[in-house]
Amino acid sequence: MRKLLNTLYVMTENCYLTLDGENIVIQDGEKTLGRFPLHTLENIICFTYKGASPALMGACAERKIGMCFFSPGGAFQARVVGKEYGNVLLRKEQYRISDDDGRRIAYARNMIVGKVFNGRWSIERTLRDHAYRVDAKRLKQISDTLFEMLPRITDAAELDELRGIEGKAAEQYFSVLDEMILNQKEDFHFATRNRRPPLDNINAILSFTYTILAGDCANALASVGLDPYVGFMHGDRPGRTSLALDLMEELRPVLADRFVLTLINTKVIRGIHFEKQKDNAVLLNNDGRKVFFNAWQTHKKEVITHPYLKEKIEWGLVPYVQALLLARTIRGDIDEYPPFLWK
Repeated sequence: MRKLLNTLYVMTENCYLTLDGENIVIQDGEKTLGRFPLHTLENIICFTYKGASPALMGACAERKIGMCFFSPGGAFQARVVGKEYGNVLLRKEQYRISDDDGRRIAYARNMIVGKVFNGRWSIERTLRDHAYRVDAKRLKQISDTLFEMLPRITDAAELDELRGIEGKAAEQYFSVLDEMILNQKEDFHFATRNRRPPLDNINAILSFTYTILAGDCANALASVGLDPYVGFMHGDRPGRTSLALDLMEELRPVLADRFVLTLINTKVIRGIHFEKQKDNAVLLNNDGRKVFFNAWQTHKKEVITHPYLKEKIEWGLVPYVQALLLARTIRGDIDEYPPFLWK
């Protein structure tokens, strides 16, 4: 099993990243802020204006170290991509499936089953732990509705039909997300999902978490030889990692949403960690991103038992394991893609 290594988050917006031997060096003008051995890193995520040297980007690509660049405000800019290490036959089969609606829907259905199943589980978890603090009747009603949607998903014969069911399921799920926010209601009230840009604190942190998770999924897919840009549920669009978005669907409720709810309900993230821009967009500020990534790294190291493999792994390895299972299904080693169904 792959070992989960460290992720380096570079938050100082004026720093520049360079390569010195086998080390990444973080510089702010003439001052060296840090030095880290490359062999200890799995990902580098930069929120800087100045970026990194070509030598460092080349070294990361050669060593298959994920490297993503964001603006200091948190907007995704670029991802370093090196040589493709996957089996060309695997990718050719992936492309054939993507071009055949009759084959791609089988993968898409299972991924959406995972998303709706896990969304329902998240609601049931809240009911189990906090029944006296929430509108239990409303949450139970939505949970039952999502359960009733699962057979419709598995029976969907066309992608448009599947997308319609998924959209209605997402609407039902988000209709009770505010009920699962137990503390800090004055700063975190969820009315509706909004993005591009997010207009409130809860949407800001959800969008930020999804962006980070999508990057992890893209890196995981590339590491097992799949093309993150060619999806099954999400269609082709220039610059969009469609397969990474597909893979992320089943992981959103348990790896992103539950994490965000925990940050809010335990008061790790607070209202002071956000700032409003001139266009009314709400973003995590620098202190907020530091708090977020400290908690994210801790969460990724928590050990769970994978529901399909029955092996103990860290949360941070879940995208990689699902990417590996997806690759094995495309190769024909597994009859049907097993989504991550968490309880």
